[in-house]
Amino acid sequence: MAEHGAIVFTDIVGFTALTDTHGDDVALALLERQEEMVRAARPLTARVVKELGDGLLLWFDDPRDAIDTCLRLQRDFDAVNEAADSGPLGAIADVGNVPLWVRMGVHWGCPRRRGDDIVGRDVNLAARIVDLAGPGEVLCSEATAEVIGERAGVGFEPLGPVFVRGLTEPVPIVRVLSAAGEGCGDRTDGRVRGTASR
Repeated sequence: MAEHGAIVFTDIVGFTALTDTHGDDVALALLERQEEMVRAARPLTARVVKELGDGLLLWFDDPRDAIDTCLRLQRDFDAVNEAADSGPLGAIADVGNVPLWVRMGVHWGCPRRRGDDIVGRDVNLAARIVDLAGPGEVLCSEATAEVIGERAGVGFEPLGPVFVRGLTEPVPIVRVLSAAGEGCGDRTDGRVRGTASR
């Protein structure tokens, strides 16, 4: 049975290079820290569907909860990175001064269930959206923003239609912004990677 919900992917940016530079123990500690922070931030109505190497697949019944959780995580990850930047005194014991850059992608859709897992086009689309995000950035489909509508403390910045791997039609993408009007992440050129025509 299919039901609508918000599909969220998290992804640690540059995880392969990070593992090569800092070793498996630090990489494992970062994975565990990401999972701990996500589990602490998610509401009771949401669940971690599965672990995916350096990321997580999450399910939310309510898209507003999904966006609120992503923005909270964005702030929490920023706090971890500020501690890492402050050097040994502010560093987290298990990861030293290694930053935890996590990007997130959100899509409101109607995936199919397969046991405890979710599969289908909407899951694939959410996975492609997270691939477009920069370090520390939250992106979502325009469909997600439309379902949420006006919401205090949350803003959406349209980034235009994007061609993503595996889909024939471009997908309108938006950047999720906090109440301050600022999201985090690598936005040096104001565009999402992948906006060029095929």
